[in-house]
Amino acid sequence: MRFTPKGYGGQRRDPEQVKQEGWQELGVLAVSVDDQRLTWPERELVEQLGTKLYGPRPAGEVRHG
Repeated sequence: MRFTPKGYGGQRRDPEQVKQEGWQELGVLAVSVDDQRLTWPERELVEQLGTKLYGPRPAGEVRHG
């Protein structure tokens, strides 16, 4: 008999599925400031929230928008 701890083995979940489940089950939102599904004002809001909660991003950080 082979024992595999929970979370090991099997099929890895898609990152988008993890984000969706995190939001639906825990109320946790993980969103990239560069997510092209967002409009420019929405991306700016994400940037402002991130800066307010966690401080500014490094000066050399490249935006992919």
